[in-house]
Amino acid sequence: MTSISRGLNALASRRATALTLTVLALYASSVAQALAHNVTPGDAGYIQEIWGVHIIPFIYLGAKHMVTGYDHILFLFGVVFFLYRMKDVAVYVSIFAIGHSVTMLLGVWYGWGINAYIIDAIIGLSVVYKALDNLGAYQKWFGFQPDTKAATLIFGLFHGTGLATKILEYQIAEDGLLANLLAFNVGVEIGQLLALSVILIVMGYWRRSPNFMRQATVANIIMIVLGVILTGQQIAGYIAST
Repeated sequence: MTSISRGLNALASRRATALTLTVLALYASSVAQALAHNVTPGDAGYIQEIWGVHIIPFIYLGAKHMVTGYDHILFLFGVVFFLYRMKDVAVYVSIFAIGHSVTMLLGVWYGWGINAYIIDAIIGLSVVYKALDNLGAYQKWFGFQPDTKAATLIFGLFHGTGLATKILEYQIAEDGLLANLLAFNVGVEIGQLLALSVILIVMGYWRRSPNFMRQATVANIIMIVLGVILTGQQIAGYIAST
C-alpha cells in the first residue's frame, strides 16, 4: 500500500470516528427533549383519519419511524458494534427484527396496552445493557457472558411493544388494519436496513483507526449515559403522570 493510500485511509477513519462520536453527542443533547417511539402530530392525525388499505403511506411511516427512532438506532448500533462478519450482522439484525415485528403486530392487533413510560424506560435500559455487554462488564462483574442472541430477541420484543403501545394511542381504524400493519412493518424493516447500511459503512472506516478500541470504550460509555438519561426521563414521566 502506498503512503498516499495509507494517508487517505487514515483520513477516512478519522472522519468516520469524528462522525460517529458527533452523532452520539447529538443524540445525548436530543434525548432529554424527545420521546422514544414518538409519532409526529401530522402522522398521528393521518393515522386517525384514514380508513381502508393504504400500503405505500404505511410503508413510508414505518421507514420514517425507524430512521428517526433514536432508541432503535442506538440499540442497533450497540448490537453490531463488534460484529465484523456480515453473516453475524445478518443473524443478529434478523433476531431483533423478528422480536420487534412480533410484538408490534400482535400488540396492535390484540390491543395489548402497556404504560408507555414503563416500556420506554425498559428500552432505555436495553441500550445500557448492550453498551455494558460491549464493554465486557458482565464477564468482569459476574464471571459469565449472557446469551447475546437471547438478549437481542428479548429486547426486540420490548422495542416492538413500545411501538405498538404508541400506535394504540392513536386508535388506528380496524378497516384495513392487518394490511396497514404489515405495510408499516415492511417500512420499519426498510428503514432498519437503511440505518444499518449507514452504520456499517461508518464502522468500516472507523475500525481502520489505530485508536478504535480506545474510542470504542468512550462511545459505549456515551451510550450508557444516553440510556440512563432516557430511562430516568421515562421514570420521572411515569411518576408525574400517576
